[in-house]
Parts: sequence; structure tokens; C-alpha cells
Amino acid sequence: MAVKAKGQDWANLNKYKNENTLLGSQTPGQKRIVYFGDSITESWGTVYPDFFNDKNYINRGISGQTTPQMLLRFRQDVIELKPKIVVILAGTNDIAGNTGPTTLETILGNLISMCELAKANAIKVVLCSVLPAYDYPWKKGLEPATKIEALNAMIIKYAKANNITYVDYYSAMVDEQKGLKSIYSEDGVHPNKEGYRVMESIIEAVIKNL
Repeated sequence: MAVKAKGQDWANLNKYKNENTLLGSQTPGQKRIVYFGDSITESWGTVYPDFFNDKNYINRGISGQTTPQMLLRFRQDVIELKPKIVVILAGTNDIAGNTGPTTLETILGNLISMCELAKANAIKVVLCSVLPAYDYPWKKGLEPATKIEALNAMIIKYAKANNITYVDYYSAMVDEQKGLKSIYSEDGVHPNKEGYRVMESIIEAVIKNL
């Protein structure tokens, strides 16, 4: 007797399904920019919604997600929206082991796959540094700070070699312990309003140039 597998939306493909449908096709001259990431991107829309108001910015962050989950939903949450630019910010949840053990090389590989998919669809990529974190409140003792620093170095190297725009949030937000400055966060991982204001000033300058 065949056993029916229980449906599981591992990559949360349904989260933005309705919103994506409602967006429909672009008006002529509209230049969409998709912000693609995890809770740091998703929370940007609630903690500091002014950033997204009256712009062609689309928030496609999902809390807790890792790069393999993001890669699975890249087509429907980025490519099919036909943006001019995608801003990718991801990797910290991989280091936290949210979907199991992984390596920095695997994380980078997933980011590279997203970049290649974007390029194949004539979408410009902006690759962001992973934000600093001294510890994860939900999984203490992993000592992520040095891993984040190493992953960022790998992202920079890839971006330079492939003529991809790199955005450095890390340098502006890191403290002397290689964590997130307390003025920019309440929990050491997620930005508060002040943190998002810093990120806004950095990314807006980059977008203007693009």
C-alpha cells in the first residue's frame, strides 16, 4: 500500500504566493528592487517601514531562513517578479545551524547559485555582508563572530572576481568583540530602528549608483 507523504513547505513557498500574484506585471518604466533575505530583511519592513514606503522596493525576507531555503524560492520570489535589482542578505542562519550543519563553502555556493540565476535573467545583483553577531540568543555558544568575518571575506572575493556590487554593512555596525553594536540592536543579531537607518544610508547610496 502506498504511503501518502505529508506535505511540507520547507522553503515557505506559500508565504508570499498571494502577494506575488497581486503584484502582477510592472508598469512601463517601473524599476523593481527585491530585498531578499531572512528575518533581518523581513523585520526591516515592520521595524522601519518608512524605508519601503513610496518606492518600488519589494520585501521578500522570511524569518529563520537559510540559504538553501532561499535558493529554492528564488524563482518565484525574485525572478518571476522581474526586478531590475535583487539585494541579497543571507548566511547568518546557516552559521547558526537553523536547517542543520553546514560549511562556509556551502553557504557561499548557495549565494553563488542565486547570483547565477539572477544573471541568467538579466537581474543585477547586490550582495550584502552578513551582519556581525557575537552570539545567537536562540543557540548560544556557537561563537559565530569569526565565521561571519570569514564568510564575508569569501563573499567579497567572489563579488570582486565577478563584478558584482558588494554592500558592507558589517564595518559600520561591528563592535570591538566582532559583535553587533548595542546601539543598533536589542538582541545582538537583529537591527533596531537605528540599525536599519545605518543600513538605509549605505544601501541607498549604492542603489543610486546603480
